[in-house]
Amino acid sequence: MNRQTESTPFDGRRLIWRGIGHLLGPLVRLWLRRRTARGKENAARLGERFGHATRPRPRGRLIWSHGASVGEAQALLPLLQHLRQVRPDATVLLTTGTVTSAALVEQRIGDDSGIIHQFVPVDLPGAVDRFLDHWQPDLVLWSESDFWPGLLSALRARGVPALLINARLSERSCTRWLQAPGTARWLIDCFAAIYAQTAGDAERLRRIGAQTVIEAGNLKQAAPPLPVNAVLLETWRQRLGHRPLWLAASTHDGEETQIAAVHRALKARFPGLLTLIAPRHPERGAGLSQSLAAPDLRVALRSTGAEPAGDTDIYIVDTLGELGLWYRLSPIVLMGGSLIAHGGHNPLEPARLGCAVLFGPHMFNFSEAAAGLLLQGGALQVANDGELIAALGLLLAEPARSAALSHAAQSYAGQQSRIIETLTEAALARLPA
Repeated sequence: MNRQTESTPFDGRRLIWRGIGHLLGPLVRLWLRRRTARGKENAARLGERFGHATRPRPRGRLIWSHGASVGEAQALLPLLQHLRQVRPDATVLLTTGTVTSAALVEQRIGDDSGIIHQFVPVDLPGAVDRFLDHWQPDLVLWSESDFWPGLLSALRARGVPALLINARLSERSCTRWLQAPGTARWLIDCFAAIYAQTAGDAERLRRIGAQTVIEAGNLKQAAPPLPVNAVLLETWRQRLGHRPLWLAASTHDGEETQIAAVHRALKARFPGLLTLIAPRHPERGAGLSQSLAAPDLRVALRSTGAEPAGDTDIYIVDTLGELGLWYRLSPIVLMGGSLIAHGGHNPLEPARLGCAVLFGPHMFNFSEAAAGLLLQGGALQVANDGELIAALGLLLAEPARSAALSHAAQSYAGQQSRIIETLTEAALARLPA
């Protein structure tokens, strides 16, 4: 089913990497065992990390798509579902690298037998060979900032076409790659074409040796609205009534204490104010509940089954796959990761659902989306806690101002949809009929 390797030119770097991989095998196994003990690997599916598939390969064409993290997997799913609609005869294999991303993917794909999830194999020769021998992909869509030498060079040796999609390369990473130009060119040549997020990303990728680079846009900006259970949504709307509330979404350590301070500053002005906090890593929920609780701050935790009472100040929504619910319930959303130097999270997710969007000074992970929202009047950026208190106070006190902000945000988010069609066309052009 795959192309053979006899005609592939001699690849000395690949042989060196395979030799290193054989030597590193015992250390990688120890590393995985320790991750498993800490709950960072799925013990029941650990074999997948060594290339032992837990699902059979369906007959026919197979597209392998890889996105390591939650954000990458979320961005990929709409594209993969669209590909399945256009080519229902093809199976899609989606690999991820974290337990959290795996849980999210399996929740989102449901009973769709045309999309299969597996954990990506570690970059060791045996694991890579077993994985590729079993799945025999006809096309690879790689959405990952890390270039894995073993996997990528094995694809090239087998003649499997690979596209680097949603590609991003910072100036700092570009400078590092330019210190090893031969290696950079060797890895980048594993891709038949590269689809960059921005013109700047495209220019930096060309500087490290990429030949075929297309500026296609950011896949994360083209996703459809996050799903929601309609019955659950109506239940929560009745439960919350007309109470004033706002949501801090995808927060990180160091931000929640600031959010609690903002709530304290506003609660007397807005009686019944409820602050929702959705931590980026839900497993932090229990610890947050303990650290934020105080005599003047009542905290409840979603994962325990608790519901916010009339005197609840902060409700921590530490669950997976429910952001679509909380965005629809919250007229105002602060994007986490932006109050600290993490780089922010996708502001278009709440924008698509009609939220007034706020974010802090650190939005470098989504600089294009943030700039577009600000230019169109669809977001407010705050520099510190004082500005956040002022912005929230304004939007809570003036619903018309909040509605105007949300309308502009939703309008801008709706314009970011062409990339799915662009990438679908690119993939189908290389997928055998």
